[in-house]
Amino acid sequence: MKFNIFLFLTTALFLFSCSSDKDETPEIDSSTQIEGTWDAIELRIDEDTASDDAKFGQQILEFLTNKDCYIITLTFNGDMSLTAANSSNYLEISATNTGLDVPCPTESDTESSTYTYDGRILTLVNEDGETVEVSVVVEGDVMFVDATDLDIPNFDDSGELIFKRR
Repeated sequence: MKFNIFLFLTTALFLFSCSSDKDETPEIDSSTQIEGTWDAIELRIDEDTASDDAKFGQQILEFLTNKDCYIITLTFNGDMSLTAANSSNYLEISATNTGLDVPCPTESDTESSTYTYDGRILTLVNEDGETVEVSVVVEGDVMFVDATDLDIPNFDDSGELIFKRR
């Protein structure tokens, strides 16, 4: 009798522990959400608390983006490598009769690194071997990056840096 109860419990346990994958949705690799080339198109800041540098950076980025000039570009590759191009060090601002003029820079600093992305945290390992974690949200072809986590002059003070995938 004890053997029958043991056999019954073992069989029941075996049947209930088996599952079917038919109803489960496949897990999506979040790193593929971020693959591609992304251009910085906007800096969203709190106008009341942002520094003058952040406000100026916001205006310059808006001015250049309206001219189809992108000064910060990130390219995420499928092999988990990242290339970042930043032209902000090469901005030349000149005064004209009609106001300030900012031509699109022709030079940029380029840095290569590796990355991982878990769907909300982008972890970068730069050329110096330092690890940087950045809060990132990807919605289709728009990426929202916490600007305070970045080390880009005039864009890391506060707010959110918005990128658009090409």
